[in-house]
Amino acid sequence: MADAFIVGAVRSAVGVGKPGKGALSATRADVLLARVLGALVAQTKLDPRAIDDVIAGCVTPIGEQGFNVARMAILEAKWPVEVTGASVNRMCGSSQQAIHQAAHAVMAGQAEITVGCGVEMMSRMPMGSDGMVGANVWPPAPPEYGFEFVSQGTSAEMIASQWKQTRKELDELSLESHKRAITAQEKGEFRREIVPLEVVFPAGPDGQKRVMDKDEGPRANTSIEKLGALPTVFKADGVIHAGNSSQISDGAAAVLIASDAACKKYGLKKRARIAQTATAGVDPVIMLTGVIPATQKILERAGLGVKDVDLFEVNEAFASVAAAWRKDIGADWAKTNVRGGAIALGHPLGASGARIMTTLLHALEDRDQRYGLQTMCIGFGQATATLIDRKV
Repeated sequence: MADAFIVGAVRSAVGVGKPGKGALSATRADVLLARVLGALVAQTKLDPRAIDDVIAGCVTPIGEQGFNVARMAILEAKWPVEVTGASVNRMCGSSQQAIHQAAHAVMAGQAEITVGCGVEMMSRMPMGSDGMVGANVWPPAPPEYGFEFVSQGTSAEMIASQWKQTRKELDELSLESHKRAITAQEKGEFRREIVPLEVVFPAGPDGQKRVMDKDEGPRANTSIEKLGALPTVFKADGVIHAGNSSQISDGAAAVLIASDAACKKYGLKKRARIAQTATAGVDPVIMLTGVIPATQKILERAGLGVKDVDLFEVNEAFASVAAAWRKDIGADWAKTNVRGGAIALGHPLGASGARIMTTLLHALEDRDQRYGLQTMCIGFGQATATLIDRKV
């Protein structure tokens, strides 16, 4: 099997996913993704004619995010019509799955250069709107499946209960996410990965434009006291609230993947090798625990132990998910989500996998470290995992 190398990775800044509030909320998904794709080829000085296929993750592929948003973004980017695109939905793992499929095509020798990317404009396409039918009937009728489905927030409460997590523990993890993200912003650690974009700012005067180059989610003024004052959302006497959950967000990200032959042909720098990919399935009711077996599976496949991995990224869909993963995997939290996670940076669903990969790659480069492992929980009981290796 051939090797697949990451040769480029860029993302937009992540915007607050509220209509008329976030800096990106006046921008269509296809337009935002097109601009990120344009920045990706500009970064690598690659003629897009060389790209065999573009795979885009999108969790709510309806309305402006419908009609195969990958293809629409390619056309919006003014790439040659010969460049093809497909969209994929593995819920929160969508753009991580897009990276997997893009890499697998290269590994199988069926493509030389591919793009794994993703986009989600939650300010314009509300989460869950693709599955709602009739009078807000969600999820599908339990008798049809044999499971009594619940919301992800309820699942997060179930995890907190099963792993005996306290609200203080989860709020401390959440506060740390913000602190790390703010520190990374202050040190300019996101500068290389974020594409500055001129956008129409909806909260300003009509037509006002501004450069969007900074994640809007991190809060420098939050505290344990402020987090402790927030009401729980999914259970009256529970522990999950808005402050220890991922933020609703807008964003896009893209990763360029190439074969060894393509790197030589086009003068592309090998930044990391995609060493292993994995998925895992778990109970679809508690649903968000898949990051644990996915991590175990990918480490076993790679012949590595937890201590061999230099940096981890586990998506902070809810603090309880990250805390359960930390306990069962035994990972050092000092090596995990080192620049903050989704609680601070936000979670633009279909873009998050590629956003996390972009951040992980840059953090490894800045620290001159070798192995990075990314994993994400997924609704209805799945998870994705990716291992990258900078020794190329």
